[in-house]
Amino acid sequence: MLKTDILIIGSGISGLFFAMKIAKKRPDLSIVIMTKETAKNTNTQLAQGGIAVVTDHLKDSFNKHIHDTLRSGGGLCDKEIVNMVITQAPERLQELIEIGTSFDKDEKGQWNLGLEGGHSQHRILHHKDSSGQEIESKLLKIIKKMPNIELLENHMVIDINTETKKAKTTCAGVFFYEKKYNRIKYMRTRTIVLSTGGCGQLFENTTNPKIATGDGLAMAARAGAEIADMEYMQFHPTALFTGKENPLFLISEAVRGFGAHIVNDEGKRFLFKYDIRGELSTRDMVSTAISKELQSSGKKHVYLDCRHLDPKAFSNQFPVITAHCNALGIYPEKDLIPVVPAAHYQCGGVRVDKNGVTTIKNLYAIGECARTGLHGKNRLASNSLLEGLVFAHQASENVDRTIAEFIFSSQILIPKFPKAHQVDDYLAFEILKKELQKLVTAFYTSEERDAELAFEKIKELHNYAVSLTEAHEIMIPFIEFSNMIAVSLLIIKQCKTATDQKIC
Repeated sequence: MLKTDILIIGSGISGLFFAMKIAKKRPDLSIVIMTKETAKNTNTQLAQGGIAVVTDHLKDSFNKHIHDTLRSGGGLCDKEIVNMVITQAPERLQELIEIGTSFDKDEKGQWNLGLEGGHSQHRILHHKDSSGQEIESKLLKIIKKMPNIELLENHMVIDINTETKKAKTTCAGVFFYEKKYNRIKYMRTRTIVLSTGGCGQLFENTTNPKIATGDGLAMAARAGAEIADMEYMQFHPTALFTGKENPLFLISEAVRGFGAHIVNDEGKRFLFKYDIRGELSTRDMVSTAISKELQSSGKKHVYLDCRHLDPKAFSNQFPVITAHCNALGIYPEKDLIPVVPAAHYQCGGVRVDKNGVTTIKNLYAIGECARTGLHGKNRLASNSLLEGLVFAHQASENVDRTIAEFIFSSQILIPKFPKAHQVDDYLAFEILKKELQKLVTAFYTSEERDAELAFEKIKELHNYAVSLTEAHEIMIPFIEFSNMIAVSLLIIKQCKTATDQKIC
């Protein structure tokens, strides 16, 4: 029977950083990382902007960064958590640098710090406009060299198995799908760390990759873990509009920090009508302003105007964005870039304490799938990579202190259905996903939400999906779709509760 001391589900910044930290600290422990597709297919890989860290204490300070975070979070941040994350930032940054992660410097050898919406100072360290890719690649490189870590790609965790003794629920293992051999297997473990990312694929317009279907949230909820603040989904204001893509290509916050303007169909800037900070307002404010402008005008998108910026400096700072636009026949030095708000970051999630511990014994959640208390209603730009690093560190310290308390379950489980049913036609599930995305988007963006109607329609979709399966079989598309259904219902339920209590 397969077993490992620590199972990490997901291969983004939080999961990989945790794996590196605990593997160094405890070479006696076996560690497995499972990811449902390739290890690089993560939100981390797509992160453009960078990581927010106070490095210039003459112009900046921890207090300023804390203030910006609290202001962005709309009064719902946990001040103790905000303080912990921001004051730890320089130490975690140094650890990234020590493994070879490169961040841009100016001609004087000083950090070339970026400015993004909601920040009062330049404090964003970045690697051009591919910061996440740089961090992900360096972490994967070191992970693959560590003898007590096994990285299993194309292994989708289906569900967490728990045991309850003396009214206490403990994680005992997981059922997972091994794509290469089309088999369902079971693995026992002493500790499980969820780092599965968010649920952006529940929305029609999103910057999240196809894998962002809320799997970790659904599994944690089924295991009995507490889920909180799912009513707070952050929309990034500037996703490239093409009218047909999912996910949408992100135009980084840093582009506006570099000096770009947002204009309407008439070429006029309009953000100052909604917030004095204009283009440098927080994401929720800019997204709301754009949405109101589109409702008023009846247009499908607004524009990002970079034509007044130095074209050489722009392309040097944002080579990935420039190349992607050029490939579509858009040249930022002379063309307006069509943009729309898109679901970008899940601020709620599995409720955890300062060490990433959930309400289920020996189950941790870190990264975007966790509700840590850092973000409140709206995440401050470039705080996400930082959060992943700090909570991975905190969790690794806690696992080191407590894992001796947990022993492997003596229960040996054999999957009831050892093979997954092969699906010849995925089209039916793709159609169902699109219908679900329409329902969730319409509900979330509506000013008059009808939760009962949304529940009814979503359950109808689920029932139809069930009808596509036969008795005594497991279908992987159905498992993923079921996770999406479960998270959709969580969002609607918590939106309804927040509305009833008039706090949303």
